[in-house]
Amino acid sequence: MQEGYTVAVVGAGLVGERLVAELRRREFPLKELRVLARSARTAELDGETFEVGVAEPEAFEGVDIAFFAGTEGEKGAAVQLAPEAISRGAIVIDNGSDFRLDPEVPLVVPEVNAEAVEAHKGLIANGNCSTIQMVVTLAPIAREFGLKKVVVSTYQAVSGSGRSGVEALENGREDVYPKPILGNAIPLIGGVGEDGYTTEETKMREETRKILSLPDLPVFATAVRIPVHTGHSESVYIETERDVSLEEVLEVLRTAPGVKFSGDAADFPTPLEAAGEPGTFVGRVRVEGNVISLWCVADNLLKGAATNAVQIAESLVGAAARV
Repeated sequence: MQEGYTVAVVGAGLVGERLVAELRRREFPLKELRVLARSARTAELDGETFEVGVAEPEAFEGVDIAFFAGTEGEKGAAVQLAPEAISRGAIVIDNGSDFRLDPEVPLVVPEVNAEAVEAHKGLIANGNCSTIQMVVTLAPIAREFGLKKVVVSTYQAVSGSGRSGVEALENGREDVYPKPILGNAIPLIGGVGEDGYTTEETKMREETRKILSLPDLPVFATAVRIPVHTGHSESVYIETERDVSLEEVLEVLRTAPGVKFSGDAADFPTPLEAAGEPGTFVGRVRVEGNVISLWCVADNLLKGAATNAVQIAESLVGAAARV
């Protein structure tokens, strides 16, 4: 559309605010930007004042792309409102977990499987924050060397829990996590399933398999919440199909889409450096035989949510232009 797109952002929380900022920063072709939430109000998002509308079916009239984001727009909102938006002609990009594993819904990380957007039926899922940054690093390794197994330990920021998580760290709020977060590490993110894995760990396993189109890939995750404001870190152990050299791996990472890598095997990015940046940072690369160990860090509100969602929309625009 030469005149731009009418876009709705459902949710005025941390991710919703980052979505507004990313749409502006990446100069997405906007004709109109609407912000919707549970209640109408005036809100300032990324320095811009919005008259927030109520997220109800009629609010999606004329919308081309609808992002469901934030704590107000995450789990549950898309179940109720995505069909209403789609029936009015919108394409929905959902940051929640409700549809990620639905076989009819593409789960997209554009550096990995951008072509999947073309199979959408009105709804596209945005991946889990910890999954997104990991698959950005795994995909180029999988293409070059094949994957046999992945073991990951995550160190996840409190902003992944929304504003309540930030309040738990900054103000000592006690009803957010099962134990105090300040000065602590909590190896429990989400509920625990019958197999002992948390919902966050299960998401990482199943979403990684779907995004990489490797349905039987063994993925073992341990997800930990730490007292960091923004930026998820991960220690990733990777077994490849063949032996590899350090030089081969470093060259793959230097040229991998979306990966920020200095080329120094001893380099170590931190969440503080990644905060506010849209890429996935990689360091501490070690290789022995067919085993690669690495450290990756990303801003969970950007690449782990808002940036990836806007990249999906950009892929949609590109796909439409090719038709």
